This record gives sequence, structure tokens and C-alpha cells, in this order.
Amino acid sequence: MNSLDVSILFGILIFLIILSALFSSSETSMMALNRYRLKHQVKSGHKGAKLASKLLDSPDRLLGVILLGNNFVNIFASSIATIIAMKLMGEAGIAIAAGLLTLVILVFAEVAPKTLAALSPEKIAYPAAYILTPLLKVMSPLVWMVNFFANGFLRVLGVKVHDKDDQHSLSHEELQTLINEATSRLPENYRSMLSSVLQLESVTVEDVMIPKQDIYAVDVEQPIEQILKTIQKSPYTRIPLYRGSLDDDLVGILNLRRALPILMREDVSLKDIIRITRPAYFVPETTSLSTQLSKFNENKRRMALIVDEYGDLQGLLTMEDLLEEIVGKLSTDAKSKPDNNSVIVHKDGSMTIDAQEFIRDVNKEYSLDLPTDGPKTFNGLIQEELETLPNAQTCIRINEYAIEVVATTDSAVDKVKLHIIKKPKRKLFS
Repeated sequence: MNSLDVSILFGILIFLIILSALFSSSETSMMALNRYRLKHQVKSGHKGAKLASKLLDSPDRLLGVILLGNNFVNIFASSIATIIAMKLMGEAGIAIAAGLLTLVILVFAEVAPKTLAALSPEKIAYPAAYILTPLLKVMSPLVWMVNFFANGFLRVLGVKVHDKDDQHSLSHEELQTLINEATSRLPENYRSMLSSVLQLESVTVEDVMIPKQDIYAVDVEQPIEQILKTIQKSPYTRIPLYRGSLDDDLVGILNLRRALPILMREDVSLKDIIRITRPAYFVPETTSLSTQLSKFNENKRRMALIVDEYGDLQGLLTMEDLLEEIVGKLSTDAKSKPDNNSVIVHKDGSMTIDAQEFIRDVNKEYSLDLPTDGPKTFNGLIQEELETLPNAQTCIRINEYAIEVVATTDSAVDKVKLHIIKKPKRKLFS
């Protein structure tokens, strides 16, 4: 090298710095690739993405070949710079050359290339994969030896180098955050639906069911004329039929679409109606919505009666109620959204609420954060907190909410007024 002209040495040095920049940028770009976008492009047949994906399957080998090349180039560049310094300034120039080379490599071969790679990883990683793949094959023995000692050292420290678990899989909470952050890519209604789908596993049928007292059902012990009138007034296409009490003797479920030809006959009898009913489909109240959605499909049912651990009827759930948890309100019959009469919002931000309203529905509609892991209604929440039936004007505080009892009946809270307590601003100066 000492026999080469200084201009040639400078050319070699510049070439080595360029190689160092390429190795540095390829390292950062490979590690900065979005793994989910990479998988999508692999499925789309992108050749660069396929090569990059194969390289990332063994990150220790990938880093091994990059760092081997980068360190070799940097050490070689240091040697060339030393020779140039000796020729131009003698031994005094060695320290100057070391300082200048450190600055040049830091700026032009490390910081700038890595910053560029972090900003546009795909533009650098995919072309680099065409170079790194054959380079890895050529340097495979040396890379294997380096990784053997490096991985052995990591095992001593208790690190699992070849853990088969997918380190890039997202947890439920991380996926929810990803959806919330996708503000520019997804419309708000799509993000709302995706969030609702994620919550199906944590929400039970009890949370969204129609309570037993609100079930529209027909007592078949009435005269046939009254039964027909009640059926004709039904806002629903499926009606439970019972004798005497809905809890004690449930006859079955009448599908009005199937029953229409029979109901239009003048000589229709109770036996004809009961003959076309279908046995009720019962579901435990602890069943998650995600499980129940698949169960509806498996059993070819669109309605289920919800029972507790003792087998007592608690409410009713339809496929429409379940789907409304994902897509929002589907019809005027839906119970998933509080109507204007049950929740009245005042100018000061407080709300007068029917105490039989579901807390979860009000939370969802008005972006509140009242607890839902206990009682489902405001009436139940207040009675659980006080452990008694309160009088009107009683007020309790739950987190940052003050709930005032407005009206009661003999056995339940009828209406409440909800106030949001604002935290006072901290004074900077007294």
C-alpha cells in the first residue's frame, strides 16, 4: 500500500467509506422494516421483500454478515488513512488522521445513512437484500463461527437466541392502540367497528341482552283472539310463547315469517300456532359475545334466552343485538343505544338518566368511564354502593362522577342525575 499514489489511496478510502455507509444503512433499514407490511409484500410476490424476509428469519446471521463487513471496511479505512497521513505529514499526522476519519465515518458512514434508512427502510432494505443474500452465502463459515461464540455468550446470560415464539405478534392492547393510532388511514366508523370486534371477547351476553322485564312475549293462556292481537302488534319477528309465567312454562319461539300463512287463516287455532314454534335456545349469562356469535352460526339460530347459573331466565339476546355491538345501531328496535327520553343532556354537561339504562350503553354513547365490572344498570350500581335503597336527593361519588338520585319507586331507583367532577387547576403562584 505504501507504494501506491496518494490520489489512489484517497480513492480507496472514499470507496471504503461508501461501503461502510451501505452496511450501516442496510443494518438499520432491515431492523426498521414494518414486519406486517413486509409479510403483505411477500404474499404479493415482491422479490426484494421475499429476500429481506428470509434474511430476517435468522437475525443473528444477518447482523453477523453486516457487522463483519462493516468492521472490516472501517478497520481497512483506518489503515488507509494512516498510510495517507504518514505520507503527507509523517508520524504527527496519525493522530490528526484518526480524528478526521472518526468524524467522517460518524457523519457520512453512520449517522446520515442510518437516519436515511430509518426514514425510508424499504427503499434501502430491499435493494440491500440482493447484495446481502449472496454475501451471506460466501461468508457463511466465518459468520457461523462468529455467531457460535456470540450465541454461546448469550446463552450463558440466559438469553434464548432461537426462541420460536413470534416476537412480533401484537397483544390485544397493542392491537387496540394500533387501531386508535390509524387516524389518517381508517375512517372513524371503521376504527369504531374494529375496536368493537376486539372487545367481543371481554363482553358477555349479559352486558347486551334485553332484560327479562322488557322481553316481548305472549301468554298462550289468553283467548285466541287476544293472542292474535298481541302477535300482530309485535315489533319483532320472533316471539317467545309461554303459559302463565315466562319463568315457569316456556312453550317455544314463534317465527312470524314462518307463521304468517297460518296466522292469516280464519280458522287458526292455538294448536296450529304451537305446532310451528321452535324450542327455545338457552345460553349461560357468562358466554362471551365472540363465542355466542359462532354459536349462533353453528346452531342456525338468531335468538337466545339468557339464563343464570341456577337456570333462571335473565334476558334475551338476538343476532341483531350482537351485531349492533360491532356496527352500531341497525334498527329502531335496537336496545344498544339510549334514546332521547332515557338520557337528557343539560347545558352544564350534567345528564338526567333513567336508572334502568345499561351503564355500558351510556358509557359507549357519551364517552364516559363508569365501572361496568359489577352491576349493569345505574339502579344496580347505586344500590350496590349504598347497600340499601336510597331516598331522593342522595348523592354518591364514583371516580370522577357524582351521581344524584332524582326519583325512586318502592323497590328501585327511577332516575338519576350524573355530574362530571372537574379537577381544579393547580395554582402556579399563591
